[in-house]
Amino acid sequence: MATRLLQSADSAYDYPLLIKQLLQSNQRFETEHQIVSGEHRFSYAQFNERICRLANALKAAGIGPGDTVAVMDWDSHRYLECFFAVPMIGAVLHTVNIRLSPGQILYTMNHAEDDLVLVHDDFLPIIDGIKDQLETVKGYIQLTDQPENACSFESLGEYEALLAKADTAYDFPDFDENSIATTFYTTGTTGNPKGVFFSHRQLVLHTLNMVNTLQSRNCDSALLDHEGVYMPITPMFHVHAWGIPYAATMMGVQQVYPGRYEPNNLTRLIREEGVTFSHCVPTILQMVMQSGEAADTDFNGWQVIIGGSALTPGLAKQALESGIQPFSAYGMSETCPLMSMTRMDKNSYALPAEEQIALRTRAGLPSDLVDIQIWTPEGKVLANDGKSAGELVVRAPWLTQSYLNEPEKGAELWQGGWLHTGDIACIHPDGCIEIKDRIKDVIKTGGEWISSLEIERLISQHEDVAAVTVVGVPDERWGERPFAMIVPRREQLEAESIQQHLQRFVDDGTINKWAIPKAIQLVDDIPKTSVGKIDKKRIRAQLA
Repeated sequence: MATRLLQSADSAYDYPLLIKQLLQSNQRFETEHQIVSGEHRFSYAQFNERICRLANALKAAGIGPGDTVAVMDWDSHRYLECFFAVPMIGAVLHTVNIRLSPGQILYTMNHAEDDLVLVHDDFLPIIDGIKDQLETVKGYIQLTDQPENACSFESLGEYEALLAKADTAYDFPDFDENSIATTFYTTGTTGNPKGVFFSHRQLVLHTLNMVNTLQSRNCDSALLDHEGVYMPITPMFHVHAWGIPYAATMMGVQQVYPGRYEPNNLTRLIREEGVTFSHCVPTILQMVMQSGEAADTDFNGWQVIIGGSALTPGLAKQALESGIQPFSAYGMSETCPLMSMTRMDKNSYALPAEEQIALRTRAGLPSDLVDIQIWTPEGKVLANDGKSAGELVVRAPWLTQSYLNEPEKGAELWQGGWLHTGDIACIHPDGCIEIKDRIKDVIKTGGEWISSLEIERLISQHEDVAAVTVVGVPDERWGERPFAMIVPRREQLEAESIQQHLQRFVDDGTINKWAIPKAIQLVDDIPKTSVGKIDKKRIRAQLA
């Protein structure tokens, strides 16, 4: 039986889901809230005007629908303005991962076919070294925090000077909501970075879902509401800082952009600006709590979503003892990224500390409009019994539909009509997701599989462990054996103490004896990726 299609009046307005609609929402409320970035403080009225100025400046630079604008900057008001102005004129925003090698940056800029580059002074040497190899770039705009700094090569001008000359009004057009709005590149285990892209429709739907999630997942107080103060500590070049700047702007909340991530400065901003909500990877939270400024900072009231890597029980305990409220969220570059998040209801806050930490460190409940299943390698759907583990596969209206100009990799990502995350997980009867490990990070020893995340979780509970990672290393007899790299909280920590700590989990049946790492290395720091996650790929390569 055929469905009945909507019959519209000829004069009815077909409302497209465009990023400009997010910006228009904050204009309906009078607010004293500001966009804070370094020495700059802009009201929302000024911010919206600056977006129009930027749109006019881009048009004057020859940028139009379908062109690609690359941005190389620290987290700033300029970046937030680009989040809106670039896609709102119909162009594509390429958020360049500034922590990639110059060769990888060159590859991504040529692959994205960038037309214009907005580049901060700190990254001028990179552009200087690769500009002769950039195949499609037609011009540059300088971003500077020191107006007297001259660009080392010819540019169209300095950002603020160009905005000052531009008109304060711009009539942003309607166009197809499925137009590409943004693209960025995610690094894999092998080969070149892959281009991930999202449409206006996807970003609007993700933003609406994010607002609902942030306001409904915690009974004690909304993670982000109109009276909150938001500061991202996830790079804006990485999945749009998890898409939360779009949500915060639509809500018209006070926003603080910290520039380059420096632990003491981040901590100072949390204290002086009264930040109530942030998001980051575990290593950044650890750095903030260990910063020199932390001793003079009251963290009570600061709520933090942890993603990118697992929130360990040890780090969750430290955060709670510091007055910080940590929550876990799950997603990946290809999912825009929100898939699930911790839900804290009244009963959750009444739980004993150990049970509450266990809840906070799981991946949480799926967000609205998200379908999640657990599959065997053969594609069989497993039960949500909290025990059956398999690959997590997902569907949602904001997932990337392929990889830019690489349809064969997109087909692999979407095999069977579900997006494959590459994560091994189980789903509990209450719907809560528990990530067991990345498929590529599972340690295969003597015919058994060991979860590196599980061993990290247990080691993190040792009182003298500040940070830990576990990887599998080749072993002639067993195939692989676990290897632990640990940042100690005090110099007296010894490997034998860690092994004794893990032995009690062998004794109570939590793990098998072969899960105890025989090799444990105590280090000052653990290698990290360009977005601050622990880099297990590099660690395995170094050990090999």
